[in-house]
Amino acid sequence: MRPFSWDDLQFFLAVARTGQLSAAARKLRTNHATVSRRIDRLELALAAKLFERNPRGYLLTTAGEKLVERAEAIEREATNVESEVAGGATSVSGVARISTLEGFGNYFLADRLPELAQSLPGLSIELLIIQQIVSLSRREADMSVTLSTTKTGGLHQEKITLYRLFLYGTREYLDRHPPVRRKADLARHRIIGYIEDMIFTPGLDYHRELLPGARAFYQSSSIHAQLAATRKGLGLCVMPHFMARNYPDLVPVIPREIHLERYYWCICHQDLATTPRIRMLTDFIMTEAIKAKADFHGQALLG
Repeated sequence: MRPFSWDDLQFFLAVARTGQLSAAARKLRTNHATVSRRIDRLELALAAKLFERNPRGYLLTTAGEKLVERAEAIEREATNVESEVAGGATSVSGVARISTLEGFGNYFLADRLPELAQSLPGLSIELLIIQQIVSLSRREADMSVTLSTTKTGGLHQEKITLYRLFLYGTREYLDRHPPVRRKADLARHRIIGYIEDMIFTPGLDYHRELLPGARAFYQSSSIHAQLAATRKGLGLCVMPHFMARNYPDLVPVIPREIHLERYYWCICHQDLATTPRIRMLTDFIMTEAIKAKADFHGQALLG
C-alpha cells in the first residue's frame, strides 16, 4: 500500500454519499474528472477497489463500506479540531441528506427546513422524498424518517412523534352518499388508498387494519394524489390529521371509531448521530414536532 493524501478521503466520502461523480463534484465545487481522478488515485494507493461502477452510479464495495466508517471518523475529528481552534464555537457545515416519507416530507418538513437552512449557510440540506425506503447501509441518505424501528446493528434511533390518521371525505361527497354511522356502512362507499402490491412498509397498509377485506376503488402510490382525488369528491380516504387539517373542505368520518396511530422515527448511523450537522438537523425536527403536537395527535377529534 502506497501513502495516500488525506484530502482524497473528502472526495471518497462525497461519492459514497451521492453515488454519482457529477453530484459529488457539485458538492465539492469541482468537476467530475477531478473527482474520478482522486478516486482512482485513492484506490491505487490503498490497493483496493472501493466502488463498483455501473449505470446506476458508484456503489460501495465491502472494502469501501469499511473505509467509510474510518473516513467519517477522520471527518468528525477534523470538525472537532476546527471548532476548538475557532474558540469552541460549534461549526455546523457539510451536507446532510434526509430521506423521508412523502406525507411527513411534503406536508411538514418542506415548510420548516428552509428556516434551518437560512440560519446555517454552511450546511447543505438535501431533502429526499420518494415512495420507497432508501438504504442507510449503502449511504443513500445520512438519516431517514420512517414508520418503524429496525434491528439492524450500528443504527441510532429516536422517536419523533405519535401521529393519528382518520378517514376523510368532502362535505359534498358525504351529502351525496349514504350516511356513515358505523364502520359497516363503509361497504356502500368508494375508498381511496395505496396500490396494494406497492405498499413498501407495513405502516402504510391502512385498509388491512381498518377495513379488512376492502379494496380501494382508486389507488395511488402517492398520498398527495390520494388527497387530490378525495378533494375532488371521488371517495373516502385515510390520511394523517396533520395533512387533512389544512383543508377545510375535508370532514373526518366517525373519527372515534375509525382512526389509527402511528409513530415517526428518526434513524441514522450510530457514527453520525453526534456529528454537528446530523445532531442539529435531528434536534430541529424534534423541536418542530413538539410545537405541532396538536396537529399530529388530532386529539380533539376523539372527544
